[in-house]
Amino acid sequence: MSIETKAAKEAIHNALEAKIKTLESKFETLKAQAETTKATAEIKAIAAIAAQKIQLRQKFEELRNSGNGNWEHAKKNLESLVAKFEQDVKNIEGKMHAR
Repeated sequence: MSIETKAAKEAIHNALEAKIKTLESKFETLKAQAETTKATAEIKAIAAIAAQKIQLRQKFEELRNSGNGNWEHAKKNLESLVAKFEQDVKNIEGKMHAR
């Protein structure tokens, strides 16, 4: 693997990790707010996507450990999961702000 390719993969890896951490933080904040206000519908929605948070971390590690042949596929899978999790978090956030 060339130095440029390795650097590009590392940059993508770092960007995805930063986005995941931001989403996880937002998720935890929304979870705490929902529990504090006893927002039952939002608590249920948060519980429903909690497994996605775990899956994000698993897929992130798969990307980190994937070889050249699987890297692009692992990246696309992770990006898809990040987008879904982000949308779900935004939906919950919208419901919380609508209260």
